[in-house]
This record gives sequence, C-alpha cells and structure tokens, in this order.
Amino acid sequence: MAKGKDVRVSVILECTSCVRNDVNKELRGISRYITQKNRHNTPSRLELRKFCLYCYKHTLHGEIKK
Repeated sequence: MAKGKDVRVSVILECTSCVRNDVNKELRGISRYITQKNRHNTPSRLELRKFCLYCYKHTLHGEIKK
C-alpha cells in the first residue's frame, strides 16, 4: 500500500477571543485544544465552541497552523 496523505489529521484549536482581545496580559497562556478532523469531509478550517480556561466561558476556538 502506498503511504500518501492521511485522511485524518491532527489540528490545534485556539481561543479566538483571547487572541483578539489580548485578555491574558498578566496570565501567560491561550486556551488550546488538540483534536482530529477528516480532511475529505471538512477541507476548510475547523471552528468549535469549547470552554476557555482563561475567559471562564464557552468561546469559539478556531484551527491554527502548526
């Protein structure tokens, strides 16, 4: 079998409100999650609502480059 591009890839999701509003000036960190997505079913960037440990609420987490 040929080893080509894998269908399932690991992606990193990062909190969009922490990055935009620069909430964590005194706290060092941005909420990040690691998950997998199917490249054929979702070719665009993944966005999920996850709990942010620094904002203390559910916010939109978007896929970032590695």
